[in-house]
Amino acid sequence: MTKKFGAWRVSSYSEAGGHCVEAGRCTSGTIGVRDSTQQGKGAIIEFTRSEWSVLLNAIRAK
Repeated sequence: MTKKFGAWRVSSYSEAGGHCVEAGRCTSGTIGVRDSTQQGKGAIIEFTRSEWSVLLNAIRAK
């Protein structure tokens, strides 16, 4: 079964016209991350809400 993600948002740290990372939400409450240069056809890495929180906190701590 393919999960549906929506409300994709591009990272504010992405380069204009360059390498972009997008995050979107699934109806199940998980968060997906994908490479926007793949135009929606690439792989999606899926995080639970707690995993997403840990990832963001680690990034912010850098």
